[in-house]
Amino acid sequence: MNPKISDFGMARIFGGNEQQANTIRIVGTYGYMSPEYAMEGSFSVKSDTYSFGVLLLEIVSGLKISSAHFMTDFTNLIAYAWSLWKDGNARELVDSSIVENCPPHEVLRCIHLGLLCVQDNPNARPLMSSTVFMLENETALLPTPKEPLYFRGR
Repeated sequence: MNPKISDFGMARIFGGNEQQANTIRIVGTYGYMSPEYAMEGSFSVKSDTYSFGVLLLEIVSGLKISSAHFMTDFTNLIAYAWSLWKDGNARELVDSSIVENCPPHEVLRCIHLGLLCVQDNPNARPLMSSTVFMLENETALLPTPKEPLYFRGR
């Protein structure tokens, strides 16, 4: 059995070859859980990828998923990151406390990968093993992310 973490404080154990499951009791923190889990109770190995993508964007930006920083123009960190990315201004997302110590191409790659991980379609998200590979190998090509779905917690 392989444990799968869908969100902070909530772990599920899949049996043998199980890759996906549903639940009627949704538990977790909105913003970190994947849209399919938050809206339908459906979770899979790609739910972990979504949560990781949110964390990656938070680490790079120094902002929380639902910060007061976004209340006027953006619904959350994902919307803000996407807006900067599509306009070619992704470097503006980088936290000023790390900008001096991190090579720009590495930080931009983390933002790119974070946006891939938060795709609303689970099939468009990479597996975590692929995510690790893309982080470790600068020559690995990253697909172009599509505009992610933004949703607010209840």
